[in-house]
Amino acid sequence: MIEVVERLNAVKAKIDAAENEATRAAGSVALVAVSKTFDAEAIRPVLEAGQNVFGENRVQEAQAKWPDLKTDFPDTKLHLIGPLQSNKAKDAVALFDVIETVDREKIAGELAREMKKQGRALRLYVQVNTGSEPQKAGIQPNEAVAFVQRCREVHGLAIEGLMCIPPADENPGPHFALLGKLAKKAGLAKLSMGMSGDYELAVAFGATSVRVGSAIFGHR
Repeated sequence: MIEVVERLNAVKAKIDAAENEATRAAGSVALVAVSKTFDAEAIRPVLEAGQNVFGENRVQEAQAKWPDLKTDFPDTKLHLIGPLQSNKAKDAVALFDVIETVDREKIAGELAREMKKQGRALRLYVQVNTGSEPQKAGIQPNEAVAFVQRCREVHGLAIEGLMCIPPADENPGPHFALLGKLAKKAGLAKLSMGMSGDYELAVAFGATSVRVGSAIFGHR
């Protein structure tokens, strides 16, 4: 328990230093603690240490642990950072506060319908497949700006920002730069990019949130 809080504080200190190095305002980058595969017992000390923004990859896994945790820590904001299947849209809208992986028309339509039905206004990001990797979710970069526009005009969705996961074997810098360029074209202010191995670089490229798991919770 002590170790996980020490790692959390170390990550926060590095984010602060990266903000300062990039001459960005202190506190301009939000930390999303990625708790996928960790149970409630492992997450609780991080919540108790004051971290209140978390990311999960799977709706079903999150349903097993977060309803009780959110009851105990009502200020918690939960982000879905893994691919969303259309048949899970109802459950996702009920549980999550932010969905970062909007990447196709069917999901946009399902989310619009479910948010209206449930009376919930989730914050939404479009995931961009900056490396055009066939095995990875996300809209293609050359389609991203038009897709954001369709989300707004066709589905009535207020898209907040863009998200990406660069290829593991490439320098993430150009991918972060591309996401920033696409966000500017689409008129979006938020960039979710950077993970345990590259979040400090992501801050330098303008990330407004970073998704950090193993550097806080340890290896799965």
